[in-house]
Amino acid sequence: MALKGNKGEWCEIYTLLKLLGEGKVYAGDQNLNKIQDLFYPIIMILRHEKEGNFNYKLQDKDVVIQTPDGEELLRIPASVFLIEAEKLLKAVNEHEGAFALPQIEIFMNSIYCHSLKAKSSDKTDIKIILHDRRTKINSEMGFSIKSQLGGDSTLLNASKATNFNFKIEGVFLSDKDISSINSLNPLRNKVIERVNAIKKKGGVLIFDKVDNPTFRNNLIMLDGDLPAIIANLLLEQLDSGVSTLRELAENLTEKNPLNYDVAQASPFYVYKIKHLLTSAALGMMPATAWSGKFDANGGYLVVKKDGEILCYHFYDRNRFEDYLFSNAYLERSSTSRHEYASIVKEKDTTLSFKLNFQVRLK
Repeated sequence: MALKGNKGEWCEIYTLLKLLGEGKVYAGDQNLNKIQDLFYPIIMILRHEKEGNFNYKLQDKDVVIQTPDGEELLRIPASVFLIEAEKLLKAVNEHEGAFALPQIEIFMNSIYCHSLKAKSSDKTDIKIILHDRRTKINSEMGFSIKSQLGGDSTLLNASKATNFNFKIEGVFLSDKDISSINSLNPLRNKVIERVNAIKKKGGVLIFDKVDNPTFRNNLIMLDGDLPAIIANLLLEQLDSGVSTLRELAENLTEKNPLNYDVAQASPFYVYKIKHLLTSAALGMMPATAWSGKFDANGGYLVVKKDGEILCYHFYDRNRFEDYLFSNAYLERSSTSRHEYASIVKEKDTTLSFKLNFQVRLK
């Protein structure tokens, strides 16, 4: 049966072929521009397949495919990988949805690559041994691949686990009022319309808790104020219409809802949000208890629309965090899938309203 995958899944194979063909990967800045004088030579790419583990070693101008114990299976000029990568990029740009690419699959099979997604830990899409020219050290790193070839990549997926619960205070709403507000279903901005209807009645949303205890504990482990900060980000998005994390953080800094001592202009909100984004990018998942260790300990590889691949190496943590912070934005997820944006009457007759936290990279 032919392999089928979407743009993002085929992009993992494109990354493998492109990196082996070029033999190095350039660092990128926060605006997705290549930094000309900063690149990492690739020593080897390690891939785990159902049939076994294979190493793709760069040697002179060849790619040598080996078993983990060093037995040579195949040697191919690196230029062949670049040609196949260009074919794959062209094909990916011509397709939508899930699709098969038989000619690409023939080449994949010839190089012991039989699946679109290699077996890996949750956040790691590719494992590479890179040479750091500054430290002169070769290090095995796991990277997460983010592609611009399809839609915007998800940094933190929406689910029921990412629901934030708010109490509705300052107003009495009858069952008829609740039913009327919950039935508001415009084609766009359903959440905003329902929140505005609550406000018109005189209601105020007061943050109560993160619904899922696992996600709540993960956030508290990162920073005890993060649940409240995210709650304020969600409310600020509704109030201002702003969705980028950078702008929302600026607004919170100005309003200072957590009453930090800002006499010395310490960037409390920016720092804590960057810490959250980095953790979500490299290891933390909402519904899984997190140990604090990063799976994708190398960072991100970003595949741009033109096929260029940029490396955001965790060793350059400031640059990596600036990239995330400059490109992250809040997106409203499906209200039907994740049970939020409706007024719920609790057993004690208090009224609750949920907002959902989802982050994408533009």
